[in-house]
Amino acid sequence: MNRAGELHPSWQSKIGDQLQLPYMQTLKAFLQQRKAAGATIFPPGREMFNAFNHTPFDQVKVVILGQDPYHGPGQAHGLCFSVRSGIAPPPSLVNIFKEIESDLGIPRPDHGCLTHWAEQGVLLLNAVLSVEQGSAGAHQGKGWEQFTDSAIAALNEHREHLVFMLWGSYAQKKGQLIDPRRHLVLKSPHPSPLSAHRGFFGCRHFSLANEYLVGNDASPVQWQLPEQG
Repeated sequence: MNRAGELHPSWQSKIGDQLQLPYMQTLKAFLQQRKAAGATIFPPGREMFNAFNHTPFDQVKVVILGQDPYHGPGQAHGLCFSVRSGIAPPPSLVNIFKEIESDLGIPRPDHGCLTHWAEQGVLLLNAVLSVEQGSAGAHQGKGWEQFTDSAIAALNEHREHLVFMLWGSYAQKKGQLIDPRRHLVLKSPHPSPLSAHRGFFGCRHFSLANEYLVGNDASPVQWQLPEQG
């Protein structure tokens, strides 16, 4: 994981102890073994904890849960659903932008880099924080899920009035970690082209999130992304 071990201090104080547990040591050894075997791992180690480092624990407002990183070259940079500047938005992200356009009247952006959301308090968290090139799900079941579950549990326990967006059955299973009396839990099908027409389109999660935040004395998220130069 090299520099990925450098969690933002706000997260370090809540889940940093996880990094020393045996399962994380096993995960670190697995990643080192795969790299030594010639596997190309995404995102680069220094970016694996980008979700936490762009969105400090005490600044989280909204949590969007993904499954694992994109596995194409240059796509993943540690924020779920997001791609680097200059990379075409993948189909699920295009559908997210379509729903925002329908929900809020915000035109679709010319890029897919969601850093602007993360810096406003939208935690863009994949359950699994690494993958191998061309092999979706290659690092599932290796320990990442336990680590990211600990992050969700910490938010549930130590924060109030957050919005959790759970898209698809995989993300919705994480709902058992969240107390719906303390937080707003929004569920819909996944924005993938395979399922978006079954209820992701029309879910209005983005306006519902802002209504909830404003109703709990928090500032709304500006979902419109700045144009890339």
